[in-house]
Amino acid sequence: MNPNFVRFPFRLLVLLVVGSVSLTALGDDRKFLPHQIVSSTVPASGDQNPYGVAFVPKEFPDGGTIAPGDVLVSNFNNGMNFQGTGTTIISLVPNGTIAPNASATVFFQSSLAGLTTALGILKKGFILVGNVPTTDGTIATISNGALQVVDRNGNLLEPLVDSTFLDSPWDLTIDDEGDFAHVFVSNVLSGTVSRLDITVGSANITVVNKVQIAKNYGHQPNLAALVLGPTGLAYDRQTDVLYVASTDDNEIFAIPNAAHATGAISKGTVVFSDPHLRGPLALIFAPNGHLLTANGDAVNIDATHPSEIVEFTKEGKFVAEFDVDAAEGGAFGIAAARFTEFGFNLAAVDDVPSTITVYSLFDHFDF
Repeated sequence: MNPNFVRFPFRLLVLLVVGSVSLTALGDDRKFLPHQIVSSTVPASGDQNPYGVAFVPKEFPDGGTIAPGDVLVSNFNNGMNFQGTGTTIISLVPNGTIAPNASATVFFQSSLAGLTTALGILKKGFILVGNVPTTDGTIATISNGALQVVDRNGNLLEPLVDSTFLDSPWDLTIDDEGDFAHVFVSNVLSGTVSRLDITVGSANITVVNKVQIAKNYGHQPNLAALVLGPTGLAYDRQTDVLYVASTDDNEIFAIPNAAHATGAISKGTVVFSDPHLRGPLALIFAPNGHLLTANGDAVNIDATHPSEIVEFTKEGKFVAEFDVDAAEGGAFGIAAARFTEFGFNLAAVDDVPSTITVYSLFDHFDF
């Protein structure tokens, strides 16, 4: 670690940015401290180990059981804490302080087990969620998964099954243009990344093209994490680059020409290979254009740096880090939204107590 870098807990990190802001900008009655809500992700069934998290976008249509600004979270484990056996997506309406032991509201109950970080929402009213199932929580019983399409009321429309392009959907990101979208999916069992080109109608989606755009990422069984492989994906439409957090490789890669590629390259170019990485999992763009990844602590483990979210630039420069939990293995799914859309703009799950924290950051700072 850089000896000149001082590491702060996240709750303090927000306060310290004031040093770069004109004090005259704060001379009013607006709240200085960040607003945050902590909620359980455990429903009545006992499902735990939250993986994926997503904000419902502002364009999402009315008439369903979720609305713009709500947060969805997918559960990977069941009430016995067996990995790959969870079946619920829970919903959070962040409009007040919710006790950490409150029972979570179920939005979707799946017949397919092991809901993963592959959770995304189409702005025309559909939810996509992947699964990688086991029967007993061990790698010995792991099998191929699917990508499920769910409507705005939590009803399954269809599972997308493909042993080549969707063998084990572990994470996804969506380039959403409304009537058409690119869905990028990482597959943890084969170490590949696929792109689905879909049209979006009023009642369902249609897959018009499937292509594998990257391969050869490290992937292997892991006693603590079940399996390691390519996970988080973040797409930059302006440059047509897809960023990939490869957990087993402990690096962040860039795939060029991602929305137009007709074949697979080997991994892509390394853009961030840094001692701060400890098995990167989820990967997103922050509203400031930086990338955020969640360390799962399965690789390059360090007990003094547990459960971190790491911020870095697209050029591979480290910016900051903060802890989601004081124990290892807590950081996994993260999501961000522009503050102009909702009152909250960052969400992060904590796998240790099975909770989600939703933050409202930088609401009256000018950068």
